[in-house]
Amino acid sequence: RFDASLERGMPWEFRPEVRQMTAKIGEPMLAFYEAYNPTDSAVAGSASFNVAPYEAGGFFTKIDCFCFELQVLQPGERVRMPVTFFVDPAIVDDRDAKFVKHITLSYTCHVTEMPEEQAALVLPSGADDS
Repeated sequence: RFDASLERGMPWEFRPEVRQMTAKIGEPMLAFYEAYNPTDSAVAGSASFNVAPYEAGGFFTKIDCFCFELQVLQPGERVRMPVTFFVDPAIVDDRDAKFVKHITLSYTCHVTEMPEEQAALVLPSGADDS
């Protein structure tokens, strides 16, 4: 299962493209989250994550994730952000985790300070390049 939320003050719209999928243990899976910046200014953001239930957390492995890097969305920009993951086969032998039937991957997006190299490329709100 996939979940998304925003930190207070984060102006983006943020959601998983699908709310759930069936994963085969040990096989790489690909899911996407969508972010949209409805403002008239560039906004930098980062994502923190949580895996529930707790017993499954140690068996959920992200291979590649949008959360590994800062995201900068320009005004009106909409992006698809991938996460590639797998569930470690060792989960079936764990005393507690072997009973887990559903795993939820949750992300929260946070406003982040604009990196200097990006800030130099962003036009101030209301400016044009003429």
